[in-house]
Amino acid sequence: MHNVARGRFLPMSRRETDRLGWDACDVIIVNGDAFVDHPSFGAAIIGRVLEDAGFRAGMIAQPDYTSKEAFAALGEPRLCFLVSSGNVDSMVNNYTANKRLRSSDDYSPGGEPRKRPDRAVTVYCNRIRETFKKTPIVTGGIEASLRRFAQYDYWDDRVRQSILADAPADLIAYGMAEKPVLEIVRKLSEGVPVSAITDVRGTVYKTRDVTGLTGCVELPDFATVSTDRRAYAEAFRMYTEEQDPFHGRTVVQRHPKTIIVQNPPCYPLTTAEMDAIYDLPYTRRPHPSYRQEIPGLKTVMFSITSHRGCFGGCSFCAITNHQGRIIQSRSTGSIVREATRLTKMPGFKGTITDVGGPTADMYMLGCAKQATQGACRDRLCLYPAPCPNLNTDHAELIRMLDAVSRVPGVKNVFVGSGIRYDLAMQDEEYLYHICENNISGQLKVAPEHVSRAVTDAMCKPAIETYDRFVEKYREINRELGKNQFIIPYFIAGHPGCTLEDAVKLAEYVRDMGYYVEQVQDFTPTPSTLSTCMYYTGYNPYTGQEVYVPRSVEERRMQRALLQYKNPDNYDLVRSALIKAGRKDLIGYGAKCLIPPIRPASASRAAARKPRRR
Repeated sequence: MHNVARGRFLPMSRRETDRLGWDACDVIIVNGDAFVDHPSFGAAIIGRVLEDAGFRAGMIAQPDYTSKEAFAALGEPRLCFLVSSGNVDSMVNNYTANKRLRSSDDYSPGGEPRKRPDRAVTVYCNRIRETFKKTPIVTGGIEASLRRFAQYDYWDDRVRQSILADAPADLIAYGMAEKPVLEIVRKLSEGVPVSAITDVRGTVYKTRDVTGLTGCVELPDFATVSTDRRAYAEAFRMYTEEQDPFHGRTVVQRHPKTIIVQNPPCYPLTTAEMDAIYDLPYTRRPHPSYRQEIPGLKTVMFSITSHRGCFGGCSFCAITNHQGRIIQSRSTGSIVREATRLTKMPGFKGTITDVGGPTADMYMLGCAKQATQGACRDRLCLYPAPCPNLNTDHAELIRMLDAVSRVPGVKNVFVGSGIRYDLAMQDEEYLYHICENNISGQLKVAPEHVSRAVTDAMCKPAIETYDRFVEKYREINRELGKNQFIIPYFIAGHPGCTLEDAVKLAEYVRDMGYYVEQVQDFTPTPSTLSTCMYYTGYNPYTGQEVYVPRSVEERRMQRALLQYKNPDNYDLVRSALIKAGRKDLIGYGAKCLIPPIRPASASRAAARKPRRR
């Protein structure tokens, strides 16, 4: 029996807590996103889990960070503050890959930008501590989780301390964190001082003495990794090898004024635990105090999370460090119950836009040893090729999708989150099934690049695997009589990518025969392998040097090459081709990327651009 009736929000004001008859909240969540009570928003999940356990949870969403009074809106919590930047790291949220301020924020009412500060977790913790001197502060979410050790910061272009050394917080609950947060709050409610909570899995704490710790791994200290790039790469390798819940050990890193200690990760949630979390009474709506839409809700309003985790192991992705490599799946029954609730929501027109997770086709997959021994230390599940021990039978996923499609009121069930094409190729029955039933006309896949040096740096399969997938996909759709497309995603400026590699990718795009809109500029986000290579110039696992396109000019050239048909990119593409020694691609031939004379539209675009001062 849930403690909250479906349809009621966590309180955001004293008026709301008064109506509930509360003299105080047990826990107050401070969150960088607008408050959306939907299971795609981490703060909503944590709030519902706490309430289901009998705790009084309040929400302060996007507080005015220039005023400490905003952080006292609900008074002092009885137990602790929980602090998160929101669904996205605040620096990624506020800045583009070229370090320019973004013009909108999908997690703010009306898309209004700058509703959260840079380095939101640290700013929020400082503001809280100005008013509440002794109240425990526990940080979590993607920003705190991925900054738990010394980490290279792209926006400062330097190595920063652990966020726990920079912010006046007591603990980090890293990863998805329902279990550690609940355990921390229960301990606090039992009178355990926050300074004594040092044994909870999935947490990081700070101390001045580690003499009692045994069997731990000590990383090179902050002073060393902030000045020695080889040492930074070695520290990265060491702590990433300890991020498995079954064989991971306690990790220690000394900082100038404190010592950071990470306990081993939480054990994976069972299917019953996943079901309990997603069966909680989310309203799936923004808090009624908002008068404008939250853009980020539109894409997930009628979507369903089927699982967590990803064993893909892409170098540029933080999911491995945040959700882990072990897949944690919900039961078909739980997913069907959520689909049934969706059919009763205002605005639902019969289409479930996505049933998936970080990637849609890993539901219930993995290998048998992961459940008791964890993921392999010495190899990845899909790179350079799928492991023979990996279960690639999608039968349970197919049955689940079929069960959702049979829910009265459901007309379409799509896999909008995209799939791992190399994994889908292991089970043709699954690929045939989604082509027939679960694609809205376009399927998202991510080959990312064509150069072997770059795909190896990304830990992605060679482009030949993607080509075989495209051929099979088209063959199946011809058989079905469907005209469905593939939307490929590519990354520009990734470590390992030279200008010559970028030209090779542009030629591949040319030969595909259609214009590529989905191009992502590589952004070095905290605690990914790609970021480690970007900063150090080395692969921490092989010790080999990696070419890094660092200059703004080259990064812009690599991006422009992928969209060479855009007249605005003409000058950049021409310069890139000349610099790469590929003047043969400038001309009027069928294989040329651009003409020798600037198009008139490009001339007008160049004239419109303001000069840099």
